[in-house]
Amino acid sequence: MRIPSTTRGRVIVALAMSAVVVFFLTTVPFHRNWFDLHVYYGAVDHWIDGRPIYDYLKPGTHYGFTYPPFAALCMLPMTLVGWHSALAISQLMNVAAAAVILYICLDATIRRESRHRWFAYAVAACMLALLEPVRDTVSFGQVNLLLLALVLADCWLLTAGRERFPALGRLAGLGIGLAAAIKLTPAIFICYLLVTRRWRAAGVATAVASGATLLAAWAAPTASRTYWTDAMWNTDRVGSLAYISNQSWQGMLARLTEPVAEPSRAVWAIGVLLLMWLWARRARQAVAAGNELAGFALTGAAACLVSPVTWVHHLVWLIPALAVLADSGLHAAPGDHRRRRLLTWALASYAILCSSMVWLWRWNDGGAPGFLGGNAYVWIALLLLLLLPLGRTSSEDGPYEDSGPSATMGACAHATASPSKSVPVSRQSEQSASPTQPGSKPARSGSGG
Repeated sequence: MRIPSTTRGRVIVALAMSAVVVFFLTTVPFHRNWFDLHVYYGAVDHWIDGRPIYDYLKPGTHYGFTYPPFAALCMLPMTLVGWHSALAISQLMNVAAAAVILYICLDATIRRESRHRWFAYAVAACMLALLEPVRDTVSFGQVNLLLLALVLADCWLLTAGRERFPALGRLAGLGIGLAAAIKLTPAIFICYLLVTRRWRAAGVATAVASGATLLAAWAAPTASRTYWTDAMWNTDRVGSLAYISNQSWQGMLARLTEPVAEPSRAVWAIGVLLLMWLWARRARQAVAAGNELAGFALTGAAACLVSPVTWVHHLVWLIPALAVLADSGLHAAPGDHRRRRLLTWALASYAILCSSMVWLWRWNDGGAPGFLGGNAYVWIALLLLLLLPLGRTSSEDGPYEDSGPSATMGACAHATASPSKSVPVSRQSEQSASPTQPGSKPARSGSGG
């Protein structure tokens, strides 16, 4: 892809791409009508009126609030504004979170590959917006992008942030702790810090998560008791494990066995143990190679696989892995066969995650093709966990010292690559849901998990 040679041309192309993306997002029939945000808003309003928050059900559904009480405390400010204001604030927060994610995942690679950084970021932002997990997160009114931004902030603090701002580096773990207190899934990143022997960061994350949970227990003891003893364990609040939007290891097993029988808990547990062993081994290898972002990316892929419920919008946790994969391809020499292979893999995975293809098997299993296609996102997560390249990437060739590992979204940086660039070597760092049919219910989503 050739980019315009003038600033005016690049501005026109960027505006045209943005217009196409906005048109698609406002007309695509997969919009979720802010379903989860309605649940959040209704639940905290119900709670502020003195009624139990975990008794709330969205009118006309059996879906209620299933996050920990600390999340409810964080959402209480919504009761101070009207619905439309809450919706606007939610979308602005998603935009801010997306900007943080793009910067942490892409900045060093874009510095290395492109003379036109703002244009590369514009392309990357358009590509990010088209991913189905991102589309679903935004149109459900979900919190996934915010949680991913918090977690990746710790990745930055462990790498570039620690070098540039040593005082801030000591806060590594803060974002993971907050994310884990808001929702249980990010707690796997505390395990990542432990597995990779980041004792201080693991301590900070554990202390923050525990402190936030205790704060919620002090502020809302009844809600806390209900959540930790009942609501957390009530799987009926989540929905059917076999639902096509559940792109986890357990979801795949459930689609194989239901409605004849429930999936075997023993098979699920054995699979989880094997996946966690593989994840721990590869995460340590990534850190040893100096690629912190790859370690975080592997952890995100593992979280998607081992969680009992991974709705499509939860798959934003795969974004760092896509970035690492594409960056590895771009970093290879032009004549290296790995370059073509890795970039093809990155673009194919990205295209599938944009396609909503799993919904083709929403109403029937489709036999063998359905097993493959209906679990397409599971296969992507598994392949990323198994084969994601772990060698050092952008920080080796970046224009500033110890920028930390980074990546790009496939053709983004490639399309804006400079024909000639200086690449001074930096010193190494310390270590190396769903499109609903007419009249059907919206996909079960993060308001319940």
